[in-house]
Amino acid sequence: MPEASNNNGYKPLQGKLAIVTGASRGIGAAISTKLASYGATLVLNYTSPSSAQKTQDLADSLLEKYGTASIIVKADMGDPSVGEDIVSAIKASPLYAASTRPIRIDVIVNNAGISKNTKTTDITPALFDEHYRINVLGPLLLVQAAIPYLPIDGSGRIVSLSSVSATLGLPGQAVYGGTKAALEAMTRTWARELADRCTATCVNPGPVVTDMYGGTSEEFKEVMRPFIEHAPLMNAGGAQGRGATVEEIAGCVGMLCLPESYWCTGSVVSCNGGMLMGI
Repeated sequence: MPEASNNNGYKPLQGKLAIVTGASRGIGAAISTKLASYGATLVLNYTSPSSAQKTQDLADSLLEKYGTASIIVKADMGDPSVGEDIVSAIKASPLYAASTRPIRIDVIVNNAGISKNTKTTDITPALFDEHYRINVLGPLLLVQAAIPYLPIDGSGRIVSLSSVSATLGLPGQAVYGGTKAALEAMTRTWARELADRCTATCVNPGPVVTDMYGGTSEEFKEVMRPFIEHAPLMNAGGAQGRGATVEEIAGCVGMLCLPESYWCTGSVVSCNGGMLMGI
């Protein structure tokens, strides 16, 4: 892929606070790195205790490379208290606990999510509930808790990670695809309800080179093959059906967080190498 130059003098998010859920690895870590390179102070959310050290290592790396501080928050996106837990952790952090300056949440990136490919005949209420709690209710509760702290000048940004699965009707993704379609629907509502405070957009990756996609079955990858074969950027320059890199997805998310992206709201921005065009 073409490499964007890293101009250390370009800090369009300097002084802004950005929450990234599921920040410890993969796309979340790449998004956190992109926003830190723009000067943002990060709230790095993780869920599993096994991700604690990864998140701390990421925070240390961002501080060393970009000079940006991070607030690390362990919070389960499937817990009904997740929004309040994250906001409370921000208030209690050294950056704000001893300060009189008001908290302002400038950017929310709803990245955390789960995907378990399951045929319709095998879906259980427990699996349905797990997906919708983490992928839909969690982002909703986070946005709800953050509303009092969003900017009042329209400069805020909410960017949520959807998926081509919301549109393509892929086998085994009745539940996962449904959660992403719900996230897109909520995004359009937020774009209207919160227009005085922020913009709200989604991006919809296709296959990305991460542990999540790597863990899918060979049957699912075979279903995806014809879509990939016809995606222009997945086959450009001699590539043979490659997936996106996490940095490519982070680049699109970062773009939507910039001040000049203001006129883009209520949209699903296709970030899938051309797998979806005109949809």
